[in-house]
Amino acid sequence: MEELRNEYLTIRVSEVGAELQSVKDADGREYLWQADPKYWPRHSPILFPIVCSVNDDTYRVDGREYHLPRHGFARDKQFQLINKTDSRVTFALHDSDETLQVYPYRFNLAVTYRLDGRSIHVIWHVENTDTQEIHFQIGGHPAFNVPGGRIEGTIRLDNEEPMDALRSYADGSHEMTEVPLEAEEGVIEFDEAFWRNDSVKIHNSQTHRATLLDTDGTPAITVSYKTPVCAFWSPYGKRAPFVCIEPWYGIGDPRGFNGEFRDKPLMNHLQPGASFMSEYIIKVRG
Repeated sequence: MEELRNEYLTIRVSEVGAELQSVKDADGREYLWQADPKYWPRHSPILFPIVCSVNDDTYRVDGREYHLPRHGFARDKQFQLINKTDSRVTFALHDSDETLQVYPYRFNLAVTYRLDGRSIHVIWHVENTDTQEIHFQIGGHPAFNVPGGRIEGTIRLDNEEPMDALRSYADGSHEMTEVPLEAEEGVIEFDEAFWRNDSVKIHNSQTHRATLLDTDGTPAITVSYKTPVCAFWSPYGKRAPFVCIEPWYGIGDPRGFNGEFRDKPLMNHLQPGASFMSEYIIKVRG
């Protein structure tokens, strides 16, 4: 476990999954979900090389079948600490004989956490070290404590215009068709019933900032992102006191999709030697 600290925040990150595991302010208030297995045993997993699921956990590359679990394998792998300073820490994961059995591409994945005042920059860097084009998706899945320990809360988005979400179902599947987002002028009021169809997925870059409000209406956590998709989730039926705000470069297989991996919706492609870099930012109390 690695720790970074400044005058505003203390964060802890595990080498397993390069997963952020704690975000505390100077008063000791914990903002990140603490992985109670009664509800959900994770904090903030890295989703790679897929986001969500491939249908029947099966996908095809040049006609050959491979198998990946939901959200891929990076979240369960041991990363290597490769650099640490007072304000940043970087972990890396490389392809291996084990990963090549389920994902037939060579890659380097680096994840950096950088403290800057009240903000945490989560930086992804994917490098193609193969001799062929590689295809991948990547995303974040940070879970935040709902202020006051409640199951009801408020998220304010940066877009006050009417927005659409993908049609989703209680089994976690979805279609690439749109339904109106349950929001009023960019404000989502969520409760247990809000999660009846699993996650709520806003795509087509309709929003780039989501703020979880504190009990007094001030910002508790703000997540800023450049991703084409942001999903929101809490496990329906468990009355869980946390909510996930998930920036995604990718999305799961829609119902009925059985094409080639490269042709999945929202797939990212890298030529040999090329790299991809992006970030999302978690800001505490702002």
